[in-house]
Amino acid sequence: MYWPIGTPRIYASSDNRILKDRAFKSGDSANTQQSGNPDHVNAVGTAGEAGSSGVDVGNGDAERTISREESEQNEKKSSHPDQPLGNGLNWGEPQTPSGHVSGGIIGLRVSRNGLMFATITTNILTIWQTRPTAVLASVVRSEHSLGTYGHNTSLLLRPDSAIFVVQTSLGYLITYSLATDPNSRVYVPHLENSHGSGSRHRSASGSRSHSSGDRAIWGAGEDGGVREVSVRFKMVIKVDAGIARALALDEELVVATEKPAAVQCIRWTPDSSGNQTSTELLSRMGWMSKKITILEMVHDRPMNLSTWITSDGRAYAVQRLSGASQDPDTPKKLFKGYCFHSPENEGEYAIRASINARFSLIAIGCKNGFILVYTVRDYVGNIPLSYKLKPTVSLPSSGRMNSLSYSPDGYCLFAGFEKGWITWSVYGKPGGTSFTSDQHISRSNGEEWLNGIREASWLGGGSEILLVAQNDDRLWILEMARSAVSGCFSSANISRSLLQTNSGFMVYRGYDQPDLTTISAESSLWHHVQIPSMYLIDQWPIRQAVISPDGRYVAVAGRRGLAHYSVNSGRWKTFVNENMENEFVVRGGMCWYQHILIAAVESGDHCELRLYSRELSLDNSLLIYTEKVPSPVVLTALSGVDSLLVYTYDNILYHFIITATSKAVELVQVGQITFNGIVRAPARVRAVSWILPDEHLQDGDPSQDVAVASVIFLVDGKLVLLQPSTTNGGDLKYDMRVISHNVEYYALMRDQYSQIGSLKRNQQPPSPGTEISIDGVHEGNGLRDSLWVFDGSGMRVWIDVQDIIRSSPTELTKDIPPSVLVSADFYPLSILLNKGVVLGIEPDLVQRRDINYAYYKFSLRTHLFLPHLLRYHLSQYNHPAALHLSYHYQDLLYFPHALEVLLHDVLDEEADKPASPETALLPGVLSFLSSFPQYLDILVQCTRKTEMRSWRTLFSYLPPPEELFEESLQRGLLKTAGGYLLVLHTFQELGSSSPQLVRLLLRAKEDEDWELCKELARFLTALDDTGTTLRAALELVELRSSQEDLNSSSFVFQGTRLDVPRRSGNGNGLGLGIASGEEGSSTRSGSRSPTSVGETSEGSGSAQEFFPPLDQQ
Repeated sequence: MYWPIGTPRIYASSDNRILKDRAFKSGDSANTQQSGNPDHVNAVGTAGEAGSSGVDVGNGDAERTISREESEQNEKKSSHPDQPLGNGLNWGEPQTPSGHVSGGIIGLRVSRNGLMFATITTNILTIWQTRPTAVLASVVRSEHSLGTYGHNTSLLLRPDSAIFVVQTSLGYLITYSLATDPNSRVYVPHLENSHGSGSRHRSASGSRSHSSGDRAIWGAGEDGGVREVSVRFKMVIKVDAGIARALALDEELVVATEKPAAVQCIRWTPDSSGNQTSTELLSRMGWMSKKITILEMVHDRPMNLSTWITSDGRAYAVQRLSGASQDPDTPKKLFKGYCFHSPENEGEYAIRASINARFSLIAIGCKNGFILVYTVRDYVGNIPLSYKLKPTVSLPSSGRMNSLSYSPDGYCLFAGFEKGWITWSVYGKPGGTSFTSDQHISRSNGEEWLNGIREASWLGGGSEILLVAQNDDRLWILEMARSAVSGCFSSANISRSLLQTNSGFMVYRGYDQPDLTTISAESSLWHHVQIPSMYLIDQWPIRQAVISPDGRYVAVAGRRGLAHYSVNSGRWKTFVNENMENEFVVRGGMCWYQHILIAAVESGDHCELRLYSRELSLDNSLLIYTEKVPSPVVLTALSGVDSLLVYTYDNILYHFIITATSKAVELVQVGQITFNGIVRAPARVRAVSWILPDEHLQDGDPSQDVAVASVIFLVDGKLVLLQPSTTNGGDLKYDMRVISHNVEYYALMRDQYSQIGSLKRNQQPPSPGTEISIDGVHEGNGLRDSLWVFDGSGMRVWIDVQDIIRSSPTELTKDIPPSVLVSADFYPLSILLNKGVVLGIEPDLVQRRDINYAYYKFSLRTHLFLPHLLRYHLSQYNHPAALHLSYHYQDLLYFPHALEVLLHDVLDEEADKPASPETALLPGVLSFLSSFPQYLDILVQCTRKTEMRSWRTLFSYLPPPEELFEESLQRGLLKTAGGYLLVLHTFQELGSSSPQLVRLLLRAKEDEDWELCKELARFLTALDDTGTTLRAALELVELRSSQEDLNSSSFVFQGTRLDVPRRSGNGNGLGLGIASGEEGSSTRSGSRSPTSVGETSEGSGSAQEFFPPLDQQ
């Protein structure tokens, strides 16, 4: 659901770019222990001079030690409290710290809100602003500090970005504090010809009061320019027991020590009793192995869960115990946990971990490069393995895994290796990768982001990823395109393939195009739209986007407000009044009803459903309708023609009817369902739909919909069906059954009326080759009630969702009906029901020698789903259903190709693994294909694409080839008849003087099909290279003069005379554009005219093409 796009932006900050008069070294109070006078802690503010840049520099606490005995009393309190450097500060002589950046960036951390991040090298801490991307402050450690505490090895950042912690090689933790003023700025963008006070403002206002000329040059999210920060050195913490790993949380700093192996919790501020540290030995944690140390710790705040990786390769799910949960009769415990990953060999040793709160997953990166993904079902250790991810390259080609992280919305997993990187969707579909790059080109261009990753973090809510390459001092920010379903789950977003980018979106426009245009890979089928800069400046990143079911309108919502766009006119509408735009935030989704946008918003303490008209300006005074809701909305969804479903955090599903008149559009609540005790966590619900009985849809009372509707919930990765029933007392209850696991998205086709309406109903003529009654064939609803589910491995289809409903829950022993697997080697975006294909995209890395950078683009891919569904019906011996489904699609130009794919797949399978006559599917497929006029062509096309060893299997269920030849000749299918000549020759039933050859040549002459005549002549020449057979055949059909006139110019092919080809190899060239040979060999005829039909080899022992493939016709 995520794909890299474009080429990354590059940023760098090295010491040789800092002005000499602004560069100072930090001693980190290293002299305190010797002289009693702490060194000045100097910060380099790259936004201005050191004295006026707003970067306050101060002395911190003196060194603080935590001993091996983990005693809380052995802390050394600081005798030097924090104090900013005021007037009279002796800065000393300026020093140029050039040459001290060694090995590039080694650490990266991003704040929780994504507005700030920090990097470290071996001696420099740099603090960055995300938008605009700029260095706010840089702290360079002095030579004395490096000698006393050691060089930088790791970086920690308190989630609120108020405290930075640098871990050193000698077991110290150096802490710095950061304070920001939201209203002060160091730099703001300014146009030279606009009115203002200059290009640099030390304390400029951060409000939107700048001139419109200034705002015109701002980028997305760059409102206000570069902020002013204040950096202070706080203290140095020495851990005598050695630091194995550290983790910065909101309330405390968690440090895993080495000798002894323990976990120490250091509070940022002392608690009510004055204590600031607490310790627990690993040996006293009964749920952990013995004699181990902790190598990795990650924490997820939404799940309140940590993952620890130990030296024996195990992984543990850990929770912090609060004081209230302590047992007074037992020794004090700080943590509880469970081992969920136990390696069976050294290759499965865990080395990296990432937690996905949205889908309740934990990904474990192993030493062998594999990633094991576990599902967190509860907090008492029920964490089973869900699936495995295998890199596309071997371990020597990828190197060690250095980084593993889920996107903020949980839909994408990024894995960085020493020699490249890969992305997967949440349940394992491969996405972008750098392992397809040409490393020679990337190295010559200096594009280290393709050759290996050291650190990676997501920015902009997942719209960008920040990459740090191996041994590189540059930052690479790569833009990601993602499906709009990740931010707003809507049936329209699935059916219309809406993609979000960092500053715009793309709409697929091939739905209403001709068949062959729809399945082409033309980039012109994408409609690219840029979101207005005036909206992006303040409201970036875009969190939600939704398209209307008919594809005419698109709405987007950022941090606050919303905007909408007309695809036909190309015009945007945004709020003119900035206060109105900032007054609310869209939370709970959006959807379109015709030209009316329905948005679930939060404004202050109120939650509302607001209706905006596309035909009116965006203004609160022009709202069509407003509906108050008692609690925040989780999601909104359209169902049917005029139903709106609204699910809220109080676990209630509201049902509204959209009533439209000539004067107004209103929402009328007609029912609600409470799911208390059924859905345990409303926030984990990603989508909701419901299914009403057909008779109720036609004649039922809408107020009774809640009593008869079967509700489908997508909770985490589980697709759940809730079916209503009544208790003995007459109360309504719901029986739950899980339809599918590992679901990334689903599509219920009855909710996609734009596609259902385009399917033909009861308009198909009967096939000329069948006597089946139309009335008997066309019963049913085709795919109108189909349910499509993508689970990471493929698209699973239930052709009729009513089959699922009928199977549950009254018969609890009855399983969910089997689904049809439609597998594809790309990520499916949507189902083009009226085209019979699954549409998707795959990313491509482009490297060219004429440009010095690489970039990503993505290509459209399509896959026919019709053969899979037809095969399912035929395997169930349901020929009428297969015919009914086929008649919906028989007017498609590529429908014969779909039937050919069906035959090819079944033939290949049964040729490799012969089935018994009772279970063989091939006879049923052939009987089904005989119902269509393209039957004879399909057989020939299939033979040219399969190995000859499969022909015997195919024709064992068919009439003799002679009969098929005669039937083709009778129908006037001359080229098809020519294909059967090859079959006859292969089966050694065709001689060089066969009457079939002469008859076909005569018919070709009568129809003036000279191309076929040439191919037949070539075929005869291949049978007899002396030319005797060819001359005899030409005389029989009167295509040449008598023997005595042989040397005259009256030959009918004069000017295009065929030379006698030379036999090569074993001499199996047979003309007709076909080469034949023994099984296991491949040959070609010697010469061919420029106008002859296409000729390609299908591999060892296979028939070559007689006609060009369907997609080339």
